[in-house]
Amino acid sequence: MARIAGVNIPSDKRIVVALTYIYGVGPSRAKKILEATKIDASIRSKDLSDDQVKAIRGVLETPEYRLEGDLRRDVMANIKRLKEIGSYRGSRHLKRLPARGQRTKSNSRTVRGNVRRTMGSGRRALTKT
Repeated sequence: MARIAGVNIPSDKRIVVALTYIYGVGPSRAKKILEATKIDASIRSKDLSDDQVKAIRGVLETPEYRLEGDLRRDVMANIKRLKEIGSYRGSRHLKRLPARGQRTKSNSRTVRGNVRRTMGSGRRALTKT
């Protein structure tokens, strides 16, 4: 099992998929990394040589890529800034609700605490007037 950017990447997966286990590396960025290092995307990560692992590490350690702890810190700082300035998105983050316009009547039930295990069990009680 290779360790790249502080993450143990799975050994039985193709390297293009295994690289996506690193926070900040998605499918398209994984393909770009493999093109830059001239490694075949279909090779399994357990079949990588030490030189290939070092080449991937070398590409990921450049300042162009923000990964793992640095990226998580940046994201948390951005969310904290939104909360502090009192923006709408910040208030949605404070309430732990969707911040990008998704509906909340039928989705995001578990976040709102309205878990329906059986039909009709999570509904609000109707008030009689």
